[in-house]
Amino acid sequence: MNPADAGAADTIAAVATPPGRGGVGIVRVSGPMAPAIAEALLGRRPVPRYALFARFRDAAGGILDRGLALYFPEPASFTGEHVLELHGHGGPVVMDLLLGRVCALGARPAAPGEFSQRAFLNGKLDLAQAEAVADLIAAGTAEAARAAARSLEGALSSRVADLTERLVVLRTHVEGAIDFAEEDIEFLTESAVDRRLEDLLRTITGLEEQAHRGRLLQEGIQAAIVGRPNVGKSSLLNRLVGRETAIVSEFPGTTRDLLRESLDLAGVPLRLVDTAGLRDSTDPVEREGVRRAWDALARADHVLLVVDDRDGLAAEGRALLDRVPAGPEVTVVRNKIDLTGGVPGRVAATGAPVELRVSARTGAGIDVLRTHLRGGAGPVDGAGVFAARRRHLDALRRTRERLIEGRRQWCAHHAPELLAEDLRAAHRALGEITGAFTSDELLGRIFSTFCIGK
Repeated sequence: MNPADAGAADTIAAVATPPGRGGVGIVRVSGPMAPAIAEALLGRRPVPRYALFARFRDAAGGILDRGLALYFPEPASFTGEHVLELHGHGGPVVMDLLLGRVCALGARPAAPGEFSQRAFLNGKLDLAQAEAVADLIAAGTAEAARAAARSLEGALSSRVADLTERLVVLRTHVEGAIDFAEEDIEFLTESAVDRRLEDLLRTITGLEEQAHRGRLLQEGIQAAIVGRPNVGKSSLLNRLVGRETAIVSEFPGTTRDLLRESLDLAGVPLRLVDTAGLRDSTDPVEREGVRRAWDALARADHVLLVVDDRDGLAAEGRALLDRVPAGPEVTVVRNKIDLTGGVPGRVAATGAPVELRVSARTGAGIDVLRTHLRGGAGPVDGAGVFAARRRHLDALRRTRERLIEGRRQWCAHHAPELLAEDLRAAHRALGEITGAFTSDELLGRIFSTFCIGK
């Protein structure tokens, strides 16, 4: 079920703790029937925001479990509705019995993310903060968790709100000049508008840079290991993750499918993808592996093009390099220096791409490679770093592009009507980040990625 379709009058319930067995499990209830459910299940309504030790009873009065009950009346709750939390013993059978009893009393099972969506719809969180809840739960490193916590506290939202306010002021003046063309609005001189647009563009470019670092913290650096067969791609993956996760063989074409591994790279998640050797093949399985390799390469933030140091970046390597699409950063990894006697580390050359000499067999130069990969994420341990997502970057990019177009039109024609349209589109794109302008379809897609019970 799409949570965007849920009726506001419904009472929802879900197990809010992960599947499996544990000392404590939580069933969460939100909606107008929460007080009545509490009275039927516990025999009384708990005092708001005080933990009540109680027995949880079935329809016949038998005891299902006993534990703590917490009650938060509207609007002072996470969702802005009446919320009841039942903290019982964390066995799956017990949780199912409690959830079944709550649903029998009038609640319905919650859809994924529906509690957070209700918090958004009831004004308790904006959309960026609601997403930060999921990001905090999914954080793979300590720095990612801190960044998500900053976003939950409004670090990204406040920056967007400040930018939005400045954009609205400019829109007001521009549209006022259209509506009252006979009036002399001194602000709308060519230089004044251009200065305002330049200032907005400078601010949004800085925000994009911070959001990009925040996105890397949350999603990690997506690095594709590519190259010809038998250059040591799988050996490099094993060396980077510190265990024998990929099969290594002297026979070409061993790797047929994508192999994914993750590691913590000094606070930044590194998502590695080992791929099939890039070559022409008549084997249909290997051809599919090569196709998937090119697909992974196209989606990567960073491409590690592995070559044999004995050959260097020869004609075949340069042919592969020429096929790498624009966008991802590329590093040439010259492997097997244990056979050539090459000096580990960066090759003394200028320009792009960077070339590093390593030995996946001995580990020589691997630390230099890790440092190089980590450096691509930029500083992520400062107090200003917040969690961000690809959709935030997309919204910021579209905002910037419309401001650039609006500035170009203004400088060329000085027509407030043309500028007003670009400012309106920029305002709308920026509003998608916090949910000021967001379609129901997008809301459903965002919250459907949340875990049930959140």
